[in-house]
Amino acid sequence: MSPYLAAEDLSMFGTDPWWLVGIKAVFCFAFLMVTVLVSIVMERKVVAWMQLRIGPNRHGPWGMLQSLADGIKLMLKEDVIVKRADKVVYVLAPVIAAIPAFMAIAVIPFGPAGNEISIFGQRTTMQLTDLPVAMLYILAIGSLGVYGFVLGGWSSGSTYPLLGGIRSCAQIISYEIAMGAAIASVFLYSGSMSTSAIVGAQEDRWFFMLLPVSFLIYMVTMIGESSRAPFDMPESEGDLVGGFNTEYSSIKFAMFMLSEYIHMVTVSMIAVTLFLGGWRAPWPISTFWEGANHGWWPMLWFVVKLQVLIFFFIWLRGTLPRVRYDQLMKLGWKVLIPVALVWLMLVASVRAFRNEGYAFGDIALYVGGGVLALLLLSFVVDMFREKAKKAEEPAETPTAFDPMAGGFPVPPLPGQELPPVPRRRSRSERELIVSGGPDTRSDESLGGTTDGKEASDD
Repeated sequence: MSPYLAAEDLSMFGTDPWWLVGIKAVFCFAFLMVTVLVSIVMERKVVAWMQLRIGPNRHGPWGMLQSLADGIKLMLKEDVIVKRADKVVYVLAPVIAAIPAFMAIAVIPFGPAGNEISIFGQRTTMQLTDLPVAMLYILAIGSLGVYGFVLGGWSSGSTYPLLGGIRSCAQIISYEIAMGAAIASVFLYSGSMSTSAIVGAQEDRWFFMLLPVSFLIYMVTMIGESSRAPFDMPESEGDLVGGFNTEYSSIKFAMFMLSEYIHMVTVSMIAVTLFLGGWRAPWPISTFWEGANHGWWPMLWFVVKLQVLIFFFIWLRGTLPRVRYDQLMKLGWKVLIPVALVWLMLVASVRAFRNEGYAFGDIALYVGGGVLALLLLSFVVDMFREKAKKAEEPAETPTAFDPMAGGFPVPPLPGQELPPVPRRRSRSERELIVSGGPDTRSDESLGGTTDGKEASDD
């Protein structure tokens, strides 16, 4: 099947009895919860292994029940509501953050739409439901989760949680724009917004090979959107103590943490669906085994790909240091968004040429010529800009950098230098001054004589 003609047959959805819909919904909920518990233990084990530590090894065999013990501990802790908090919003904020995180899995396919399985004698698909605009549904639901973080920081009545909530809002907005542009490239190439149709369009080749720039942009934006290291600025412990959840405890704090880990799992499932073939078996297996994409096997391939991406999240956390906030915003607005928009225009142009029946060689010639023209224009503009900068000479000498100008010490910015540190007196000079000897520097600065004895006689 051609990737430009993805079939969008959704007639098999919406026909299940109510009890089967309930079973599939409970399965989706349980799948997310179990995946989160496994991810937390795996994160602590892998990071401990990378840092030459032991990691959790007390609860359960090899410490595998550590995350379950942490959840029980949080539920049994004292639930504290700070005095200055807006109590209604303070209590609702964790719920608002957690509910949207569970909803995106409803349209994620665990198996082919045409391959029905039997559950208690009822034939059904391995997907809760699907929509003609399923990816727009995922983007809309993912955008709602930030309200919980912002409201949680604002309702706490404290400065650090408020700053963490604002950071979370700014970060998700900036990175979701680039993410939407990367996903739009998949829409244009597959010809559908249905998740089952997008996976069906990857029968010949997965989209991470056909759309490599979109895949790389999505991989960066999904880390920024889920606020994971090195982009975990909303919870920067060194800056904000704990971020938007500083004033939370017990089950409400656990719900914030649960929503973040579920968000990580959700964006990983979307990456598997859009770029890694979804439930399809990897290339070597699918070539010599015809039954690899039938029955319950597709769910196994999906889970394996999901765990690989979760390991990628953990590997980044144990490898890269946290970036500064200005670097985070610069990467989102000045790099990812322009690159995503230019790539989207290229994909749209290729798709338009293919719809008109142009050959691949002609498309490459036209697109390559347009790219070269843009690069040449950019080079000319930069050249004139550099000449204009050199022609402009500074009107006056820049003032020296004063680290205490604002009342508190600040580090120098690029291009600024700290003033020279005054030379410390040697021990012999200090002894000479104490014994009544001349202090040339201090006497000259005060307009006095060089002989301390004569000054005292006067």
